[in-house]
Amino acid sequence: MNFIRTLFKKSPASDNVFLAALKKIIGFSPNELAYYKKAFIHRSAQQFNQDTGHPISYERLEFLGDAMLSAVIASHLFKEVPAGNEGYLTQMRSKIVSREHLNELGRDLDLLPLVKSNLSKSKFGENIHGNIFEALIGAIYLDKGYAYCEQFIYQRVIDPYVDVRKLEGKITSYKSLFIEWCQKHKKVFRYEVYEDTGNDPVKHFAVKLFLDDKLLTKGRATAKKKAEEIASKRAYYTLQKNIVKTQ
Repeated sequence: MNFIRTLFKKSPASDNVFLAALKKIIGFSPNELAYYKKAFIHRSAQQFNQDTGHPISYERLEFLGDAMLSAVIASHLFKEVPAGNEGYLTQMRSKIVSREHLNELGRDLDLLPLVKSNLSKSKFGENIHGNIFEALIGAIYLDKGYAYCEQFIYQRVIDPYVDVRKLEGKITSYKSLFIEWCQKHKKVFRYEVYEDTGNDPVKHFAVKLFLDDKLLTKGRATAKKKAEEIASKRAYYTLQKNIVKTQ
Protein backbone atom coordinates (compact mmCIF):
# COMPACT_ATOMS: atom_id res chain seq x y z
CA MET A 1 0.00 0.00 0.00
CA ASN A 2 3.02 2.30 -0.27
CA PHE A 3 1.67 3.85 -3.43
CA ILE A 4 -1.42 5.02 -1.53
CA ARG A 5 0.67 6.82 1.03
CA THR A 6 2.95 8.39 -1.56
CA LEU A 7 0.38 9.13 -4.24
CA PHE A 8 0.70 12.83 -3.49
CA LYS A 9 3.53 14.62 -1.77
CA LYS A 10 1.93 17.94 -1.04
CA SER A 11 1.73 20.22 1.90
CA PRO A 12 -0.81 19.58 4.68
CA ALA A 13 -2.41 22.89 3.70
CA SER A 14 -3.07 21.58 0.19
CA ASP A 15 -4.54 18.39 1.62
CA ASN A 16 -6.77 20.43 3.91
CA VAL A 17 -8.18 22.42 0.99
CA PHE A 18 -8.93 19.25 -0.96
CA LEU A 19 -10.41 17.55 2.11
CA ALA A 20 -12.70 20.49 2.90
CA ALA A 21 -14.05 20.56 -0.66
CA LEU A 22 -14.43 16.79 -0.71
CA LYS A 23 -16.35 16.61 2.58
CA LYS A 24 -18.90 19.11 1.25
CA ILE A 25 -19.50 16.79 -1.69
CA ILE A 26 -19.62 13.39 0.00
CA GLY A 27 -20.99 14.43 3.39
CA PHE A 28 -18.58 12.45 5.59
CA SER A 29 -14.91 12.25 6.56
CA PRO A 30 -12.85 9.81 4.48
CA ASN A 31 -10.51 7.28 6.05
CA GLU A 32 -7.94 7.22 3.24
CA LEU A 33 -7.76 10.52 1.38
CA ALA A 34 -5.50 9.15 -1.36
CA TYR A 35 -8.33 7.09 -2.86
CA TYR A 36 -10.28 10.28 -3.48
CA LYS A 37 -7.29 12.15 -4.84
CA LYS A 38 -6.84 9.37 -7.36
CA ALA A 39 -10.50 9.76 -8.39
CA PHE A 40 -9.72 13.27 -9.62
CA ILE A 41 -6.50 12.60 -11.58
CA HIS A 42 -6.87 12.99 -15.33
CA ARG A 43 -4.54 10.88 -17.48
CA SER A 44 -2.95 14.07 -18.85
CA ALA A 45 -1.52 14.77 -15.38
CA GLN A 46 0.96 11.93 -16.06
CA GLN A 47 1.06 10.55 -12.52
CA PHE A 48 2.70 7.15 -12.14
CA ASN A 49 2.67 4.41 -9.53
CA GLN A 50 6.06 4.47 -7.82
CA ASP A 51 6.10 0.69 -7.31
CA THR A 52 4.90 -0.53 -10.72
CA GLY A 53 5.40 2.43 -13.03
CA HIS A 54 1.78 2.14 -14.20
CA PRO A 55 -0.02 5.42 -15.00
CA ILE A 56 -2.47 6.68 -12.40
CA SER A 57 -5.80 8.22 -13.38
CA TYR A 58 -9.44 8.13 -12.39
CA GLU A 59 -10.28 5.58 -15.09
CA ARG A 60 -9.90 2.38 -13.04
CA LEU A 61 -12.00 3.89 -10.26
CA GLU A 62 -14.53 4.95 -12.89
CA PHE A 63 -14.85 1.30 -13.94
CA LEU A 64 -15.41 0.24 -10.33
CA GLY A 65 -17.84 3.07 -9.62
CA ASP A 66 -19.87 2.23 -12.71
CA ALA A 67 -20.28 -1.34 -11.46
CA MET A 68 -21.25 -0.23 -7.95
CA LEU A 69 -23.75 2.32 -9.23
CA SER A 70 -25.33 -0.24 -11.53
CA ALA A 71 -25.60 -2.79 -8.70
CA VAL A 72 -27.25 -0.36 -6.26
CA ILE A 73 -29.69 0.93 -8.90
CA ALA A 74 -30.54 -2.64 -9.94
CA SER A 75 -31.24 -3.61 -6.32
CA HIS A 76 -33.44 -0.54 -5.81
CA LEU A 77 -35.49 -1.21 -8.95
CA PHE A 78 -35.84 -4.90 -8.09
CA LYS A 79 -37.43 -3.95 -4.76
CA GLU A 80 -39.35 -0.92 -6.03
CA VAL A 81 -40.97 -2.60 -9.04
CA PRO A 82 -41.76 -6.21 -8.06
CA ALA A 83 -43.80 -6.77 -11.22
CA GLY A 84 -41.10 -5.50 -13.59
CA ASN A 85 -39.61 -8.09 -15.93
CA GLU A 86 -35.93 -8.24 -16.88
CA GLY A 87 -36.32 -6.08 -19.97
CA TYR A 88 -38.25 -3.38 -18.12
CA LEU A 89 -35.78 -3.28 -15.22
CA THR A 90 -32.82 -3.11 -17.61
CA GLN A 91 -34.42 -0.24 -19.50
CA MET A 92 -35.14 1.72 -16.32
CA ARG A 93 -31.61 1.19 -15.03
CA SER A 94 -30.21 2.39 -18.35
CA LYS A 95 -32.22 5.58 -18.08
CA ILE A 96 -30.97 6.27 -14.56
CA VAL A 97 -27.30 5.65 -15.35
CA SER A 98 -27.36 7.23 -18.82
CA ARG A 99 -24.29 9.29 -19.66
CA GLU A 100 -26.45 12.41 -19.91
CA HIS A 101 -27.80 11.89 -16.40
CA LEU A 102 -24.40 11.13 -14.89
CA ASN A 103 -22.95 14.25 -16.49
CA GLU A 104 -25.78 16.24 -14.93
CA LEU A 105 -24.98 14.77 -11.51
CA GLY A 106 -21.28 15.56 -11.89
CA ARG A 107 -22.06 19.15 -12.84
CA ASP A 108 -24.49 19.56 -9.94
CA LEU A 109 -21.77 18.42 -7.50
CA ASP A 110 -19.27 20.80 -9.15
CA LEU A 111 -16.56 18.13 -9.40
CA LEU A 112 -14.53 19.66 -12.23
CA PRO A 113 -12.58 22.20 -10.13
CA LEU A 114 -10.99 19.33 -8.18
CA VAL A 115 -9.66 17.56 -11.28
CA LYS A 116 -5.87 17.44 -11.57
CA SER A 117 -4.83 17.77 -15.21
CA ASN A 118 -2.25 19.23 -17.56
CA LEU A 119 -5.02 20.17 -19.97
CA SER A 120 -7.18 23.24 -19.88
CA LYS A 121 -10.56 22.25 -18.48
CA SER A 122 -12.16 23.89 -21.52
CA LYS A 123 -10.73 21.03 -23.59
CA PHE A 124 -12.44 18.30 -21.60
CA GLY A 125 -15.35 16.56 -23.27
CA GLU A 126 -18.78 16.77 -21.70
CA ASN A 127 -18.50 13.23 -20.31
CA ILE A 128 -15.77 14.22 -17.84
CA HIS A 129 -18.49 15.17 -15.34
CA GLY A 130 -20.05 11.71 -15.31
CA ASN A 131 -16.70 9.94 -15.45
CA ILE A 132 -15.45 11.70 -12.33
CA PHE A 133 -18.74 11.07 -10.56
CA GLU A 134 -18.36 7.32 -11.17
CA ALA A 135 -14.72 7.43 -10.06
CA LEU A 136 -15.82 9.14 -6.85
CA ILE A 137 -18.27 6.30 -6.19
CA GLY A 138 -15.45 3.83 -6.73
CA ALA A 139 -13.27 5.68 -4.22
CA ILE A 140 -16.08 5.67 -1.63
CA TYR A 141 -16.50 1.93 -2.05
CA LEU A 142 -12.78 1.24 -1.56
CA ASP A 143 -12.53 3.59 1.38
CA LYS A 144 -15.76 2.91 3.26
CA GLY A 145 -17.27 -0.27 1.86
CA TYR A 146 -20.60 -1.14 0.29
CA ALA A 147 -22.91 0.35 2.93
CA TYR A 148 -21.43 3.85 2.68
CA CYS A 149 -21.33 3.59 -1.09
CA GLU A 150 -24.98 2.56 -1.23
CA GLN A 151 -25.96 5.38 1.14
CA PHE A 152 -24.16 7.96 -1.03
CA ILE A 153 -25.91 6.70 -4.19
CA TYR A 154 -29.30 6.91 -2.45
CA GLN A 155 -28.62 10.43 -1.21
CA ARG A 156 -27.17 11.79 -4.47
CA VAL A 157 -28.96 9.77 -7.14
CA ILE A 158 -31.99 7.74 -6.09
CA ASP A 159 -33.77 9.97 -3.56
CA PRO A 160 -33.53 13.27 -5.49
CA TYR A 161 -33.76 11.99 -9.08
CA VAL A 162 -35.32 8.55 -9.41
CA ASP A 163 -39.06 8.57 -10.06
CA VAL A 164 -39.97 5.35 -11.85
CA ARG A 165 -43.21 6.67 -13.31
CA LYS A 166 -41.50 9.70 -14.80
CA LEU A 167 -38.63 7.57 -16.07
CA GLU A 168 -41.02 5.36 -18.00
CA GLY A 169 -41.71 8.23 -20.38
CA LYS A 170 -38.17 9.59 -20.50
CA ILE A 171 -36.31 9.41 -23.80
CA THR A 172 -32.62 8.60 -23.34
CA SER A 173 -31.62 8.34 -27.02
CA TYR A 174 -33.40 10.39 -29.65
CA LYS A 175 -31.15 8.86 -32.30
CA SER A 176 -32.27 5.31 -31.44
CA LEU A 177 -35.90 6.41 -31.37
CA PHE A 178 -35.60 8.19 -34.73
CA ILE A 179 -33.82 5.25 -36.40
CA GLU A 180 -36.38 2.79 -35.03
CA TRP A 181 -39.22 4.91 -36.43
CA CYS A 182 -37.50 5.19 -39.83
CA GLN A 183 -36.93 1.45 -40.04
CA LYS A 184 -40.48 0.68 -38.98
CA HIS A 185 -41.91 2.94 -41.69
CA LYS A 186 -39.28 2.21 -44.34
CA LYS A 187 -37.93 5.75 -44.33
CA VAL A 188 -34.48 6.39 -45.82
CA PHE A 189 -32.21 8.44 -43.56
CA ARG A 190 -28.55 9.32 -43.32
CA TYR A 191 -26.24 11.35 -41.08
CA GLU A 192 -23.51 13.43 -42.70
CA VAL A 193 -20.88 14.37 -40.11
CA TYR A 194 -17.95 16.71 -40.72
CA GLU A 195 -15.43 18.62 -38.66
CA ASP A 196 -16.50 22.18 -38.00
CA THR A 197 -13.99 24.17 -35.94
CA GLY A 198 -15.25 27.63 -36.79
CA ASN A 199 -13.84 30.19 -34.37
CA ASP A 200 -14.01 27.85 -31.37
CA PRO A 201 -10.78 26.87 -29.58
CA VAL A 202 -12.15 23.32 -29.18
CA LYS A 203 -12.79 21.10 -32.21
CA HIS A 204 -16.46 20.74 -33.06
CA PHE A 205 -18.40 18.42 -35.32
CA ALA A 206 -21.46 19.31 -37.33
CA VAL A 207 -24.04 16.88 -38.65
CA LYS A 208 -26.74 17.09 -41.27
CA LEU A 209 -29.63 14.65 -40.93
CA PHE A 210 -31.42 13.74 -44.14
CA LEU A 211 -34.79 12.02 -44.38
CA ASP A 212 -35.75 10.62 -47.80
CA ASP A 213 -32.87 12.64 -49.31
CA LYS A 214 -34.18 15.92 -47.88
CA LEU A 215 -32.30 17.89 -45.23
CA LEU A 216 -34.32 17.60 -42.04
CA THR A 217 -32.19 19.01 -39.21
CA LYS A 218 -28.65 19.92 -38.17
CA GLY A 219 -26.61 19.50 -34.99
CA ARG A 220 -23.26 20.70 -33.68
CA ALA A 221 -21.18 19.58 -30.68
CA THR A 222 -17.67 18.69 -29.51
CA ALA A 223 -18.25 14.99 -30.23
CA LYS A 224 -19.71 13.23 -33.27
CA LYS A 225 -22.22 11.19 -31.25
CA LYS A 226 -23.41 14.27 -29.41
CA ALA A 227 -23.89 16.17 -32.67
CA GLU A 228 -25.91 13.25 -34.06
CA GLU A 229 -28.02 13.13 -30.91
CA ILE A 230 -28.74 16.88 -31.14
CA ALA A 231 -29.81 16.54 -34.79
CA SER A 232 -31.93 13.51 -33.88
CA LYS A 233 -33.61 15.34 -31.03
CA ARG A 234 -34.52 18.22 -33.34
CA ALA A 235 -35.81 15.69 -35.87
CA TYR A 236 -37.95 14.06 -33.19
CA TYR A 237 -39.63 17.33 -32.29
CA THR A 238 -40.06 18.22 -35.96
CA LEU A 239 -41.84 14.91 -36.57
CA GLN A 240 -43.21 14.40 -33.08
CA LYS A 241 -46.86 14.11 -34.06
CA ASN A 242 -46.09 11.44 -36.65
CA ILE A 243 -43.72 9.52 -34.39
CA VAL A 244 -45.98 9.54 -31.33
CA LYS A 245 -49.04 8.63 -33.40
CA THR A 246 -47.38 5.56 -34.93
CA GLN A 247 -45.52 4.26 -31.83
